[in-house]
Amino acid sequence: MTITNSSQSLREQVCKELQGSVTIVVLGASGDLAKKKTYPALFRLYRNGFLPKNTHIVGYARTKLSHADYLDRVTHYIKLNKDNAQAEQDLLDEFKQLLYYQAGSYDQDASYQALDAFIKSQLESTMAPGQRNRVFYMALPPSVFVPVARGLRRNAYATEGANRIVVEKPFGKDLESSNQLSKDLGQLFTEPEIYRIDHYLGKEMVKNVMTVRFSNVIFSHVWNRMYIDNVQVTFKEPFGTEGRGGYFDEFGIIRDVMQNHLLQVLSLIAMERPISTDAEAIRDEKVKVLKCIPPIDIQDSLLGQYVGDANGEGDKKLGYLEDPTLKNKSSLTPTFAALVLWIQNERWEGVPFILKAGKALDSAKVEVRIQFRNVAGNLYKSAARNELVIRVQPDEALYMKFNNKMPGLSYQTIQTDLDLTYENRYTDLAIPDAYESLLLDVLRNDHSNFVRDDELGAAWRIFTPLLHKIDQHDAAIKMTSYKYGSRGPDELDDFVRKYGYDRSNAHYDWPVQSVLTKKE
Repeated sequence: MTITNSSQSLREQVCKELQGSVTIVVLGASGDLAKKKTYPALFRLYRNGFLPKNTHIVGYARTKLSHADYLDRVTHYIKLNKDNAQAEQDLLDEFKQLLYYQAGSYDQDASYQALDAFIKSQLESTMAPGQRNRVFYMALPPSVFVPVARGLRRNAYATEGANRIVVEKPFGKDLESSNQLSKDLGQLFTEPEIYRIDHYLGKEMVKNVMTVRFSNVIFSHVWNRMYIDNVQVTFKEPFGTEGRGGYFDEFGIIRDVMQNHLLQVLSLIAMERPISTDAEAIRDEKVKVLKCIPPIDIQDSLLGQYVGDANGEGDKKLGYLEDPTLKNKSSLTPTFAALVLWIQNERWEGVPFILKAGKALDSAKVEVRIQFRNVAGNLYKSAARNELVIRVQPDEALYMKFNNKMPGLSYQTIQTDLDLTYENRYTDLAIPDAYESLLLDVLRNDHSNFVRDDELGAAWRIFTPLLHKIDQHDAAIKMTSYKYGSRGPDELDDFVRKYGYDRSNAHYDWPVQSVLTKKE
């Protein structure tokens, strides 16, 4: 009942905020991001009743497409529930009735004027003032963010309704370029109109961090340097840059996932309790904690590039520098990085926050691992440290590793866990995709899970000096190598151990008691 009421409340928020009407313009509608993420998310919102009754979705791109080709492209990745195939197909057919397409340039006023004329004459003609709301979703490369935003502001800005513009990362390449981008966008749209989307903030377990921290007394009192020894945020991908070497070389693993995704997770883990759940109160605290982090010291970094697996069976995996799409064969762009951040405030002084991210590793995984200190004067010398693990993906879970007596006659101490695996516990609930969640937030005008301009500047300040050293091939930069499909560089274990992480009980098995057999 609670879940149903919550869904109804969200629907009412959207309807009230937009007065039952919105036109969503997807710029870059012919690209991969739009067809793989944006349109499937919009369909799920429609299927679940979260789009306003009077919704229109206009695709805009340079590619000339027939209406049929457009529909085929943007619905290709929409997955239907096979258990209810006909009803799902009917819903998809209804959804297609909301879709329109306009081809146009990204740098010519006439193209945006044509878009505006189409929306006004075909979609908004029967709407009252206050209902002519527009959401501009830029599924575009960063090189055209500002020209597109300028064209929209001059020619397609709603004068009788709300305007919202959604910008995808990357938000610049360093502090200077990020500040310039924020300045340029800020001259065209107000900060409340801008939604800088970081899809990790829409992931279920990332959104759960605040609830776990601030609604459970058992965590609130131990969430500080007195009890926590170290925090690790890990991102692992099992594939390399195959086919994307040119793009990746421009950004690297630090710009691609660490400065944004992982730092956002860190800020939620480390920030102080906000005064409320209001969006600005949350973002204020995130900015405060980021300002307490000094720029990363090169001594607190481990950088690497993957090399081919010459001994692997089957097809040989190419190393990063062997990628045919990579032009710079002497590149020092890291495909793996372990970086240690220090938060200089009363709560976290001396606690290392270790961010680890890499491509071509042994598995796909994103998790937060909070390792607590050893028990003072511990009676049980073999007892492992407690750990709280938040598994973001795959298979969302929250579990606490703790010590227990071996069941039976033994007094041996074993490590076990309190396990909340969502797949097992919430069998009748579907976890929404991150884009679905964030697009709903845009519609209901909730900025909580979006990046504010000052937050962006605070984040880039931490990483920019190290990034510049890498870009300039500074002599202090040491690039190690690791094999495709491995855990990462061989130096990784020693690196994290240096900052206090104890891996001695990283793997454990449930014990099987077979000493005594119960008699019939």
